[in-house]
Amino acid sequence: MQKPTLKDFFLLHFIVLIWGFTAILGDKRLISLNPLVLVFYRTLITSIALGVWFIWIKKSFKVPTKDLLKILGTGGIIAIHWLLFFGASRVSNISVCLVGLATTTLWTSLLEPLFYKRKFRTFQIVLGLITFAGIFQVFSSEFHYANGFLLGMLSALAGALFSVFNSKFVKKYDQFTITFYEMVGAFTSVAIFLGFYQLAAPEPFDVVPMGMEWLWISILSLICTVYAYPMGVKLMKKFSVFAVNLTVNLEPVYGILLAFLIFGEKEQMSPNFYIGAGIILLAVFSYPILISLSASRKRKIEPKTQEKESEPFIKISEPTIAEQ
Repeated sequence: MQKPTLKDFFLLHFIVLIWGFTAILGDKRLISLNPLVLVFYRTLITSIALGVWFIWIKKSFKVPTKDLLKILGTGGIIAIHWLLFFGASRVSNISVCLVGLATTTLWTSLLEPLFYKRKFRTFQIVLGLITFAGIFQVFSSEFHYANGFLLGMLSALAGALFSVFNSKFVKKYDQFTITFYEMVGAFTSVAIFLGFYQLAAPEPFDVVPMGMEWLWISILSLICTVYAYPMGVKLMKKFSVFAVNLTVNLEPVYGILLAFLIFGEKEQMSPNFYIGAGIILLAVFSYPILISLSASRKRKIEPKTQEKESEPFIKISEPTIAEQ
């Protein structure tokens, strides 16, 4: 692993800030399009931009068929994640949406032991209970935003699934190849669903952006995706799992602060909401710290175990980038 520089630290926070800004760009006050149409254009523009760049630099598109299908399928999960994410902000507001998204860490901690056949750790269960206490607090204080919060949590679940699957691809392919095929998979999934949705929709809806919407969608596609997404994957290779997880968990914090600065009192919530959000974020930030302590303790125990046991010691794999 390359040693990160001070510039890398600032860049990682800048990338997370951009990710937090996506909720603002997808808000109906800037882009009034149906979330399905919004994700359609975002994935379309991203796929075209990366494809053109690949041709320009003569980069190979080649990926083994077996892995290609898996990456395209993971792109479908990204599409679901974004649809739920933007849908959450439409039926509530940005703050509620981002607090729901903050539960990604909880979902990942539950999914990884199932996918990798690891035992659940005691602190994962405790943090899960703390998170649910925060969720209950948010629900009780802003029940009229319950649908938005639920969609935000489902978006977090899809994001956790994506992280678990994506952690395998990062070890084999560069970030631009992964991003390109995942965006193609996301676009294909959304395009198919959009066609059926148009036929079944009770009334017609706009499918072409108007005026400034083109600018916001372009920023969402080119800066928040084409630039930020591959750069984020690249930075993950330089930092420890702990550093990445801790920084990425700042996304909802940055997003809520930006929303308040841009939209003012319209994004202001009740004190109990912020108490609940604080409880959730406390659990979220505690997770990478406890993971790091657990891994450190395991490394100290390992040599002693090897001395005592005649059979080879089977080391449990370290936490992956997906644990965020």
